[in-house]
Amino acid sequence: MNKIYITILVFLVFASCASRKNIVYLQPSQVELERIQAKYIPRIQQEDLLTITVSAADVKATMPFNQQNVYQAVGGTGADMAFKPTYLVDADGEIDFPVLGKVKVGGLSRLEARDLLRSKLKQYIVDPGVNLTFANFKVTVLGEVAKPGTYTLPQERVTVLEALGLAGDMTIKGVRSNVLLIREKDGEKKMERLNLLSDSILNSPYYYLAQNDVIYVEPNGSQVRNSNLGQNTNVWISVSSIVISILTLVVTNSRR
Repeated sequence: MNKIYITILVFLVFASCASRKNIVYLQPSQVELERIQAKYIPRIQQEDLLTITVSAADVKATMPFNQQNVYQAVGGTGADMAFKPTYLVDADGEIDFPVLGKVKVGGLSRLEARDLLRSKLKQYIVDPGVNLTFANFKVTVLGEVAKPGTYTLPQERVTVLEALGLAGDMTIKGVRSNVLLIREKDGEKKMERLNLLSDSILNSPYYYLAQNDVIYVEPNGSQVRNSNLGQNTNVWISVSSIVISILTLVVTNSRR
């Protein structure tokens, strides 16, 4: 019986090591990490919603370029003044901006679009300021995570690990070495597999997410097999475990 206990102990030690390799994020890779020369920057796409406000020392000069809600138009104050105008990027990558008309922003970064608007506004306003942000930057996390769902983010620079954190992290049953990322670019959906067990993910162009990305964490093999087991099967497994335990005790006592 001592040999049996030793065998079980050795098995548990090796099993724990194997499970750790399947769970711990960003384990050191065998190759040296390369430096990221260029930081990933999301580009404006069609159907994006942009919040844009114009400012300047001469407030009256900015009024034609800032949309107003109906309450502001009749002299509303307080919370009504917090209204932030949004602009939809159309299929041609353009927004319809007051006075300026159609402005092509598709394919530009947020900062590039801001600078473009500032240059166009300079012919109307002295030293204009432009605040431009994404109003609908969101990602969806599905599968073996604690809180699957769609998350709207206040900033456009978010990593795959941060998105998983918003979803409460992966469950113990999630496959960390084969996370699926679905990204739409130029109207075409592309799929990429990510290995979050290796620190080489830090160099991946998919480490930083783009708006409307979908992350899917698939279940591991044991979870898939368990989903095929019925209640009767689980009962029989429990009964078998009890029987084996009883037989072990009987054999042990008979040898004493």
